[in-house]
Amino acid sequence: MMGGWIILGILVVGALWLITVYNGLVSMRQRVSQAFADIDVQLKQRHDLIPNLVETVKGYATHEKGTLEAVVQARNSALAAQGPQAQAAAEGQLGAALGRLIALSEAYPDLKANTNFQQLQMDLSDIENKLAAARRFFNNAVSEYNASIQAFPAALFARNMGFAEREFFDVGQEARQSLDQAPTVKF
Repeated sequence: MMGGWIILGILVVGALWLITVYNGLVSMRQRVSQAFADIDVQLKQRHDLIPNLVETVKGYATHEKGTLEAVVQARNSALAAQGPQAQAAAEGQLGAALGRLIALSEAYPDLKANTNFQQLQMDLSDIENKLAAARRFFNNAVSEYNASIQAFPAALFARNMGFAEREFFDVGQEARQSLDQAPTVKF
């Protein structure tokens, strides 16, 4: 009789432990999804701001058509990108194009003094800071989630229960090199 209670107790403790581990993994997966949604919100704000910035610069820098077209093309590519890796690469290219666009203001004192341009530039800077924070939060959530599904004992059943590793939001080596280079300013 006593052996039956011990076995029942072990089974109950095992089931409670399994439920706790499973719920923890679900919670982490939700945190990763929420963090990615936060990045999407910041990217949407960034994408909405870019046409206004391009239009403001267009009036002052009409002969910089190539730079303006590169920004618009990079924005369109970023809007079409799917998944963390593709989005990160497209956003890296967009960031580089925006850097060249902002550098144009150095060549055009009237543009640099334009209050609308200054406000748009401040808004873009604010969004970039929020976006960097959202990316860090996302990558941290992905790191915790991936570590949890790889750690024992969750590794025994996590993949069978639909918990797969997630990708980090990484711009990649090529995009990182272009982002690390300062934009060229021509006078």
